[in-house]
Amino acid sequence: MATAKARHILVDSEDACNELKSRIVAGEDFAEMARQYSKCPSGRRGGELGAFRPGQMVPEFDHVCFNEAVGEVHGPVRTQFGFHLVEVTERND
Repeated sequence: MATAKARHILVDSEDACNELKSRIVAGEDFAEMARQYSKCPSGRRGGELGAFRPGQMVPEFDHVCFNEAVGEVHGPVRTQFGFHLVEVTERND
């Protein structure tokens, strides 16, 4: 069965998400941005979510983790929790 590992940053607004993405693309550290700005408890771990299988995350998040490129920052991804930046760090099909 497929598995993925990812890290994310969860914020309240699409604008905040886009601003953080611009900073990360410009060279700022994803993990540090997660520690400073993420509303998710995973922010304390640099946004690390560990390994998971399809269906364990909300559908919008799952779609990114199991269909988009590994090693790139994707988003904003809107879910019921807010707006996410998602980086798939590993995927095994």
